[in-house]
Amino acid sequence: MPFSHAPDDYFCNFCRIARLEAFPGLDGIHTTNEHVVLHDDDITAFVASHWWPNNPGHVLVIPNEHWENVYDIPPRLGEPILRATQRLALAMKSAYRCDGISTRQHNEPAGNQDMWHFHQHVFPRFEGDDLYLRHHERALAPDADRTTAAEQLRAALA
Repeated sequence: MPFSHAPDDYFCNFCRIARLEAFPGLDGIHTTNEHVVLHDDDITAFVASHWWPNNPGHVLVIPNEHWENVYDIPPRLGEPILRATQRLALAMKSAYRCDGISTRQHNEPAGNQDMWHFHQHVFPRFEGDDLYLRHHERALAPDADRTTAAEQLRAALA
């Protein structure tokens, strides 16, 4: 695979999430089915384990198949990822009463990618939140807060 940065023995936690397997992940982070807000044949979306101070409840959208980055993901997955992103953006507007939405997707270490499975971030945005100026303030979100955010989003998606 061109432009791959995953080590030869890489164990993909995102693949386990896509299979709806609860597991203890990196640094003891637990992602459970309670954190999953969307799941179908193509994608899984879940409340991210790390949040920024003024942007709680952001979500990651991943393909269920393992693709490392934008360079190798098949175009057929673009539409399901975009559809999920749009649904989540609308759900965030309703559930979080946020002022806007940002999405971003990183590739390779220089592009700030740190998990070797394609993932799209969907962030709730608020006036003056300074999201892009506060990258260094990212912190592990309490499990109960992640579960509450997921419940809010699932209700808004219903």
